[in-house]
Amino acid sequence: MYRVARQHLRRCCTGLFSCKRRLSVTTPSPADNTDVPEAQSEALAGLNALAESFGTRVERAFDENTIVVERGKLFELLKSLRDDPRGRFEQLIDLCGIDFSDYQSQASSHPNRFAVVYHLLSISRNDRLRVLAYLPEDHPCVPTVIPIWACADWYEREAFDLFGILFEGHPDLRRLLTDYGFIGFPFRKDFPLSGHVEMRFDEDKGRVVYEPVSIAPRVTVPRVIRQDRNDD
Repeated sequence: MYRVARQHLRRCCTGLFSCKRRLSVTTPSPADNTDVPEAQSEALAGLNALAESFGTRVERAFDENTIVVERGKLFELLKSLRDDPRGRFEQLIDLCGIDFSDYQSQASSHPNRFAVVYHLLSISRNDRLRVLAYLPEDHPCVPTVIPIWACADWYEREAFDLFGILFEGHPDLRRLLTDYGFIGFPFRKDFPLSGHVEMRFDEDKGRVVYEPVSIAPRVTVPRVIRQDRNDD
């Protein structure tokens, strides 16, 4: 048997891996960045002053600044958050709905079932903001924000399709993800997992037909587990 020849490792230049030796770059100390928190606190103070002019304030929720506003003041607040120098939130990142009907902790703090949430981004200030407005169950309606951010078009259609939230003034408020004959709003907590009807193509009729669901609805996860998760 022959011994495997062991290759000798070549000595490499340590200068390639020693940035301090070649470039003499010093790491900035935390004392050099004292102006960053100061600037952030000034921006937050200005944003809070803007929110107070609408009868609300900025709160910290889930590691993000949040403003809860009445739906009657929602449109003007969002417009000010875009145009006011204290806001400068140029972009709407996302818009979504919430159904609080199964949130036991939320039921005690706010009676309304629904809420609409706007996620905003300030490119010029590198900042994010969440704006939330509660909506009553009997009439979940807010004004459209398409005049402020044109990208809200399909966001609002999605919230209408899944939650049944109405956006007054929307130019084309149609379903987006479900078909036109869909019954109900699938992201509401009282919507059955199996749905109300099922769809299939009928070869004799040559079209799509709707029939009652043939699957018996059942809960696969015990309710006590879901309650424990909500309490956490």
